[in-house]
Amino acid sequence: MEVPNNKNAVESNRQAWNDSARHHQDSPDWQALLTEVAQADFSCLDDTLRGLLEQVGVDGKDVVQLCCNNGRESLSLFALGARSVVGVDQSSAFLEQARELNKRSPHKADFIEADIHHLPESLRARFDVALITIGVFGWMPDIGEFFRHVASTLKPGGRLVIYETHPFLEMVDPEAEDPFRLASSYFREEPFVQEEPIVYVGKVEQPAAKSYWFVHTLGAIFTAALEAGLNITHFKEYPHSNREEVYDQYQNREAQMPMCFTLVVIKS
Repeated sequence: MEVPNNKNAVESNRQAWNDSARHHQDSPDWQALLTEVAQADFSCLDDTLRGLLEQVGVDGKDVVQLCCNNGRESLSLFALGARSVVGVDQSSAFLEQARELNKRSPHKADFIEADIHHLPESLRARFDVALITIGVFGWMPDIGEFFRHVASTLKPGGRLVIYETHPFLEMVDPEAEDPFRLASSYFREEPFVQEEPIVYVGKVEQPAAKSYWFVHTLGAIFTAALEAGLNITHFKEYPHSNREEVYDQYQNREAQMPMCFTLVVIKS
């Protein structure tokens, strides 16, 4: 398989996400969001992430969410007492949705269009807390470079909070005839390639820009964080899924695999 260079993969992913936005806006979830976000205590965060953020402490803090998608999680940070929130994403189409939600919210976040690899100078060393949630790492061709850029947004002593899919899940295919048979190597080097629109439920049979999903082992993630000057203060694995519903079949098994994890690192 011919794999594009990192720059081209990132650009193709940006185009794929811009195309994806309209499919998400057609969903009932979007209509519900438009109403719910008007509440002062609006939050779409699950108990795992909310509890971790409360433990880390965002009350009165300046927070950035990198790869914020439509901003629903960024706006949820105000319910935890965040003083200011900035959401960053490279998809202009999803940021349009974020700004629509922002208009309806009693709180006001700031949404910025930027590729994580080319962050504006105004974000440097500015934040007490940075947040990365589900389904970010896989879009990054170079996890080490990604962590270096993320670390640049934090003040000294600032914390990066991560809630991500466990890389073990990349070894299985939930839509295969036998979804419990290992389908791919944990140490896979080439990305998964998708040519249909990116949606969370089912598939849309339409042409779209190719999207490239890269697999990163836990070892690669930890090493990247440490080499970026970030010290690990928390790591926990969970048996529940924070991915698409099709992965729920892997929960509550006698031989349970890890399905997601939380990681907190602090900038030296």
